[in-house]
Amino acid sequence: MKEKDIIEKLKNDPRNKEYTDRGIGPIFQFNKDSKILIIGQAPGKKVEESGILFNDKSGENLVDWLGINMDTLHGKDFSIIPMDFYFPGKAKSGDKAPRKFISEEYHPLLLKELKDVKLTILIGAYAQKFYLKDKFKRNLTETVRSFNEYLPTFFPIVHPSPLNNRWMAKNAFFKEEALPELKKIVKSL
Repeated sequence: MKEKDIIEKLKNDPRNKEYTDRGIGPIFQFNKDSKILIIGQAPGKKVEESGILFNDKSGENLVDWLGINMDTLHGKDFSIIPMDFYFPGKAKSGDKAPRKFISEEYHPLLLKELKDVKLTILIGAYAQKFYLKDKFKRNLTETVRSFNEYLPTFFPIVHPSPLNNRWMAKNAFFKEEALPELKKIVKSL
């Protein structure tokens, strides 16, 4: 199924009606020849308004972590497929969880079209639990700490939101071990 057909299917899916009615299309970045796939959480409100993934402070952190710039992130070498293609709304603390049907029903359609992905970066617990299944550790921290176990296919990372600065301060291994390895792999691809 081609990308434009998947987009039409998403727009016509009754579970996305409220977005379609407001003129909001699904937000993902798809390049069939990309070598690196990023599976994120879900677009935030600012991204929903711009339609550009990681067009926010999280994106600034992410490109720094990957050792690239925004043009590269949004170029031909990367595909970005969030766990939900729409902003799920606000919860009491942070955003609501991504709706599960997107990853269950629509990810396989897109992944089937990606023939040359060498690395999948899994951002946050939702992506890690879905893709690592029973290989997900006790929690996100332990999963990210064990990044070497998932290579060369997957590289789990924490969400690059500035809200995770406290997590990063408590988990020095991320900056000292995980990020240098991630940058090295991204550069090689």
